[in-house]
Amino acid sequence: MASLRTKENPERIDGFAPLKDYAAIGEGRSVAMVALDGSIDWWCVPSMDSPPLFDRLLEPDVGGYFALTPRGDYRVERRYRENSNVLQTDFITETGRARVTESINSTTAGRQPWCELARRIEGIEGEVTFDIGFRAGTQNENVSPWLQETPQGNVHNIGNVMAMFRGSDDVVIDEYGDRGVFAHLETYAGSRSLIALLAVEGVPLAVPPIDKIDERIDVSHFAWQDWVDKLDFDGRYAEWVTRSALSLKFLLYSPSGAIAAAATTSLPERIGGEKNYDYRYAWVRDACLIIKSLIQAGAVEESQAAFSWITHTIRRHGPDMRACYRLQGDLIPAESYPPVTGYRHSQPVRVGNNARDQVQLSMYGDMLATATLFIEAGHVIDIDTARLLGDLANQCADRWRIRDAGIWELPEQNHYIHSKMACWLALTHAVKLAEAGHIEPTWKQRWARERERISEWIETHGWSAARGAYVFHEGTEGLDAAMCLTHRYGAEVNPERMLATYRAIREELGRGALFYRYSGASEEEGAFVACSYWMVEALAALGECDEAEALMNEALEATDGNLGLMTEMVDPGSGDYLGNVPQGLSHLAQICAANALSGRPLESEDY
Repeated sequence: MASLRTKENPERIDGFAPLKDYAAIGEGRSVAMVALDGSIDWWCVPSMDSPPLFDRLLEPDVGGYFALTPRGDYRVERRYRENSNVLQTDFITETGRARVTESINSTTAGRQPWCELARRIEGIEGEVTFDIGFRAGTQNENVSPWLQETPQGNVHNIGNVMAMFRGSDDVVIDEYGDRGVFAHLETYAGSRSLIALLAVEGVPLAVPPIDKIDERIDVSHFAWQDWVDKLDFDGRYAEWVTRSALSLKFLLYSPSGAIAAAATTSLPERIGGEKNYDYRYAWVRDACLIIKSLIQAGAVEESQAAFSWITHTIRRHGPDMRACYRLQGDLIPAESYPPVTGYRHSQPVRVGNNARDQVQLSMYGDMLATATLFIEAGHVIDIDTARLLGDLANQCADRWRIRDAGIWELPEQNHYIHSKMACWLALTHAVKLAEAGHIEPTWKQRWARERERISEWIETHGWSAARGAYVFHEGTEGLDAAMCLTHRYGAEVNPERMLATYRAIREELGRGALFYRYSGASEEEGAFVACSYWMVEALAALGECDEAEALMNEALEATDGNLGLMTEMVDPGSGDYLGNVPQGLSHLAQICAANALSGRPLESEDY
């Protein structure tokens, strides 16, 4: 994979940096997005689903940011430190070279009570002058930042958030005001400086010494490396698997065990389009699939924490599953639309997500398949979880005949074939778990009978002889790339039909190694990155390993544009990144594809 990103004089269009220019830093609670020009344009404090402290990503003229940019012309060389999420960027000017090392700091014991965003600046050769700018956001114009002078230093109050700018003695302050701080810094060979931002919400603010903040950059780096060292993946494409695992680690919300779908909101699936959603929450679907990839990568603690969070949260708000929840386990608010410009003027900007109220039948397959994987990885489920799984299996047996919103959360209620296949998978796993003694077997025969009825329905209503493929939903001849997730249905029921479906999907929805989600999607959005890797996994699972490997290599080239960090979508024509970032589905799919091609699938590798 490309471990170094270079660019001359990164430019913005109307104040917006390309999405491919953003790298992420985080600590298991919050994620900041750093543009190639040295501006941190997105950071929600203290959590990923909190209001943004920095929102220049969506509002370039008045949004908040924390910039560190060299004066004059410059070239950028950027990389992540090896096996780490600590970011390292070299800025090369006509007069010198300086290195910026960035981290949202943690300790050897985990995250800190406060958010600590640290930026070390080292002079490598010659001299480089940096301009520094910290402008607090206004939480979508709902608060007005104000400066408070204290004996420990100046503090910016942004609603309930307190933020303190810290700098080493050589940082020259040019302006200090209610809205922020502007300063400059000159480096020389051997110099070492630091700027940082400390932030908390609704609690007192600790003010550690500058040298301790600087020290924790390296502590954080060693903590990331220690985590990678404990992963257990010895298959092919290990470098990509490691980077995707590190990207998923950004989205693991350590206070609860929840997994966010992405760290941003409202980044468009097509520039100027309306499909701009808030992904800073935990989806049952995404979390289950991420757990699968974490198990494959050997991240035991994270997979256990995430599965425990899901089962607890479903029970808390049950008996029905919601499609998604807040990271602390609360219900997501209905969508609101703040008066914000939006990335490259793409409207609307959303806070909240109305998918919370949708019926998505595929979640039954997600939950039961994940439980099987969790058990077969050597873990034990508790009695409450076992009861929940039995209840979900009964719900699935009762409800599989209804129309739903499908995996793609579309406004049209339909009999989506993928949803029916996922229900088949759910009951298949329920029977298996009952036979093994993991869940109550009382209803096992009922589950088995309904599973056969689902299969009969799919073969009657879901197969199109004219298309030679399983279709998107009953009553259409369109196709759905999500079929790649249900390859076990094809392997056990009708492998010839499933392979024919994959060939049809590649022909109609494929653009080289990239795939649109469903028929007609090319008119509204970019290609969905995860679909490429789901296709690789599906082909490998059905024995088409040469085809799968060729597609894998093409997909890696098509999506490896920014140090392995992936968005939700890619424009097949321009190669531009689209959608929210880091995108959990993209990274988990890459891990699962690598695992499938490594000849080391788990026993129940099917969903």
